[in-house]
Amino acid sequence: RNEDSSSSGHCLVLSRLANAVTPLWRLPYQEQLQVKYESQRKTLQTLTSRLEELGVDAQKPGGLCCPLQPVVPSPIINGYRNKSTFSVNRGPDGNPKTVGLYVGTGRERNIVCVKANHLENIPSKHKQVAQCYEEFICQSPLDSCILFHEGGHWRELVVRTTRCGHTMAVITFHPQQLGQEALATQKALLKEFFTCGPGAVCALSSLYFQESTMTRCSHEQSPYQLLHGAPHIFEELLGLRFRISPDAFFQVNTAGAQVLYQAVGELCQAAGDTVLLDICCGTGTIGLSLAHQVSKVIGVEVVEKAIEDAEWNAAFNGISNCEFHSGKAEAVLPQLLASWEDARPLVAVVNPSRAGLHYRVVRAIRNCRAIRRLLYISCKPEGEAMRNFLELCCPPDPRKKLAGEPFAPMMAIPFDMFPHTVHCELVLLFTR
Repeated sequence: RNEDSSSSGHCLVLSRLANAVTPLWRLPYQEQLQVKYESQRKTLQTLTSRLEELGVDAQKPGGLCCPLQPVVPSPIINGYRNKSTFSVNRGPDGNPKTVGLYVGTGRERNIVCVKANHLENIPSKHKQVAQCYEEFICQSPLDSCILFHEGGHWRELVVRTTRCGHTMAVITFHPQQLGQEALATQKALLKEFFTCGPGAVCALSSLYFQESTMTRCSHEQSPYQLLHGAPHIFEELLGLRFRISPDAFFQVNTAGAQVLYQAVGELCQAAGDTVLLDICCGTGTIGLSLAHQVSKVIGVEVVEKAIEDAEWNAAFNGISNCEFHSGKAEAVLPQLLASWEDARPLVAVVNPSRAGLHYRVVRAIRNCRAIRRLLYISCKPEGEAMRNFLELCCPPDPRKKLAGEPFAPMMAIPFDMFPHTVHCELVLLFTR
C-alpha cells in the first residue's frame, strides 16, 4: 500500500506540473486552437471597449475594433521549444538537487522542483542535458543554492538547441565565498563531466558557466564564461543563417517563427523604397529576413551581445542595407526619430517582451509622421501591451505629449507559437 501511495503521489505531482506549464495538453490540437481564438477575441473585445471609453469610434462589424483571423497553427506541436530554463531545488522525494520546473508557490511554502521528462513542449535533448546536470551536481560535495542567504552554489540550467543540431548549455553558479582556485576546480570538473564523463552523451556544442549573485544577470553584469566548444550556436531561418549568443533573444519556436516572419513580411506591404524600423530586434531575425524587400533596415536592441550577433548575421548573409543600434529603445528611438528627415516610407515592427514598450517609445512612434504602418507583435496582448495599444490609438493628448495622429487597428492575426499552453503570439496591424 505504501508503494501504491508513493506511485499515486508521484503521478499527481507530474500532472500538477503538466497542468501548470502546459494547461491545454489534454485537448486535441484543433480544440487548443479554438480555446486560443476565444482568448484573443476577448482581448480584442477589451481593446474595443477601452478605445470607446477614450472617445474612439472603434467598433466595426462583428463588434471588434478590427477583424480577427483564425489562429495560425504551429508546424510542430510537440518538443518545439528551442530554449528551456531548468531550476534546481528540493524535489518531491526530498532530493535538494532536483533539476526541473517548479510546482507550488512561495506564499504557500509548498514549492517543489519536478523533473520535466513528461512535458510535451520540451524536446528530448533538453531533458537529457537536465538529467545529466542533475547527475553531476548530485555527485558534487557543493550544495545547491535554493535560497541565496542560506548558501549553496548550483543554480539554474539553460539549454538552447537549433535545427542545425547544435546544443548550448548555460549553468548558473553562486560563488558565495569561494576563491578563484576553488571556482577553477568546479569549472574544470564541469567541463570534464560534459566532455569526457557521462555528460558527453549530450554532445554539447557550447558549455557556458556564469557566476551570479543575482536572480537574473546579464553578460555585462557578470560575463558568460565559455568552458567548452564554440562561443555561438547557429540556426537557419528563411534561407538565412543566424548566430545565437547565450542571452540573445530568439523566438522559442523556430518553425513557428518562420511562419510568423513570412506573414509579417506580407503585412508590412513594403515597397522597394521602404525603410523598415525593427524595434526590439534581438539578433535581427525579422529585419534581416525582410531586408531583400526594403531599401534599408534599422534595428534597435538593448542586449549588446544580440546586436553583435545581428551585425555578424548581416555580414555573413551578405546583407548590406542594415544598421543596428545598441541601447534601450526609450533612449535610442526618440533621438533617432526626432531628426528623421528621410522622405522614404517608414514601416515599424515592434516585438517587445511581456513588459511591452516604454511610454517614450510609443510617444516617439506616435509623433513621427513618417510612420504610417505599424506591426505590433505581442506574446501577452492582454497585459502591458494593452496599455501600448491604447496609447497608439487614443486622441492626441498635449498633457502626455502625444501630438501625432492616432493609429487605428486594422487586422489581428494570432500565431500559435506555444502549443499545449494558453499563450499565443498576436500580430496587430495598425495604420494611420
